[in-house]
Amino acid sequence: MNFYLDFVKGYPFLSAIIQFAILGTIGEVVATRISGRGKLRGMELLSKTFIWAFLAIPIKIAFIGFEGFVAALILHGLLPESAASGFLNALSRSVSMNLQFGPFLVILHRALDNLFTGKSNWANLDKSLYSLLWFWIPAHALTFSLPREYQIGMAALWSFSLGLILSYFAKSRKEKGSEKDVRSSI
Repeated sequence: MNFYLDFVKGYPFLSAIIQFAILGTIGEVVATRISGRGKLRGMELLSKTFIWAFLAIPIKIAFIGFEGFVAALILHGLLPESAASGFLNALSRSVSMNLQFGPFLVILHRALDNLFTGKSNWANLDKSLYSLLWFWIPAHALTFSLPREYQIGMAALWSFSLGLILSYFAKSRKEKGSEKDVRSSI
């Protein structure tokens, strides 16, 4: 554990890149299999790894920046002093980051996926944006409650978890759709 903490403290951006590249890509691989969309291989797998590694940089910057953003809001009396620490601070950081930076990140992620696949897929972007409310705000509130050294790793784990959740629902919708097709053909 000391190696991990020393590495995260000594190389904050490199450690973020590695954690997101590994966990984000594994999440996509597992999600693709669960949802029944096949397997990620070769260049597609490599492009997913590159995208997650790249996204780690603005995510790390946002984690740093929104800590200062909330502190500035408190300093100027726009948030109460009680938001300076504890869970209220974590929740304030999460809400402000996900409502301001979150939509940009969701759209950037989709644009990078489109760029690497050579397809223009903007379907269900609204569902990705809604995940900021029902998943990412609570997840990051918990994440920002952790010591700083664990926050990026936890966020990468949340990315993996969301991939599993969404693939499960995608598979459920796909199975329900095929049941309707069978019933309508009878």
